[in-house]
Amino acid sequence: MMNYPCLYAAPFGNITLIFDGQGNLLEVHLYGHPEHAPYPLPEAWRQKLDDYFSGRLKNFNHPASTHGTPFQQKVWQAIAEIPAGEVQTYQDIARRIGSHPRAVGSACGKNPLALVVPCHRVVAKQGLGGFSCKEGDALSIKRWLLKHEGINL
Repeated sequence: MMNYPCLYAAPFGNITLIFDGQGNLLEVHLYGHPEHAPYPLPEAWRQKLDDYFSGRLKNFNHPASTHGTPFQQKVWQAIAEIPAGEVQTYQDIARRIGSHPRAVGSACGKNPLALVVPCHRVVAKQGLGGFSCKEGDALSIKRWLLKHEGINL
């Protein structure tokens, strides 16, 4: 199956969104290189991202990925339910789903739909916690996203 990587210029840098041949969003990477994302971004997603970064859209209301273990999907669903402007700790989510904070953190790090399923809204009990991003300063992106949503940590 062919995947279609597309680029979006976010205020903090390029984002890569990867779609399948039917236009389903498969992955979001909070970094991007134009040479690795040659396809045009679908207009509906450009509008959603424009609206999010302008403050008109608070939540993407997009389903969590089904490409993960049942446990990961449970964590991602819990993350998807965190409203914009709010944070929850790894421990909060662990208690809610009957797990351990480290396991929740691990599942957060494997979330293929960063930003859309807002793992940036999950923080440590004392501090920012981690953030999965393969390049650059991931924590600066997490801080930026939280500040954009009105949260200063």
